Amino acid sequence: MKTKPVLTLTDVNAILDAAQKEAEANGWAVTIAVADDGGHLLGLRRLDGAAPMTPDVATQKARSAALGRKETQVFEEMINGGRNAFLSAPLSGLLTGGVPVLVDGEVAGTVGVSGVKPDQDVQVAKAGIAAVA
Repeated sequence: MKTKPVLTLTDVNAILDAAQKEAEANGWAVTIAVADDGGHLLGLRRLDGAAPMTPDVATQKARSAALGRKETQVFEEMINGGRNAFLSAPLSGLLTGGVPVLVDGEVAGTVGVSGVKPDQDVQVAKAGIAAVA
């Protein structure tokens, strides 16, 4: 039987704390979502001033990264590159800002961030992931 890495509640809180610290250090009002490897929400943190739509967008980015097993930036680039048929895929968060948490090459979970520019969303997500990597 195969075993796989999973995020614990301690991991989720460490990711949220580190991501929040990164966002606040830059003055960014974002929402941070952490999901398991199936895209199911494990934790969500909406910082003061984050737009009301950001919790849903961050959650969908985390879900899409989990189901696609890759950064959501890949999906956005495919669509922007002309592969419009990908818009019919059963995913909602196809925007940059969803990042997998990899442990020994396996997806243990994902982080989705929404609220600032795409590269800044990724910066916040990766800062969170660095807390458990």
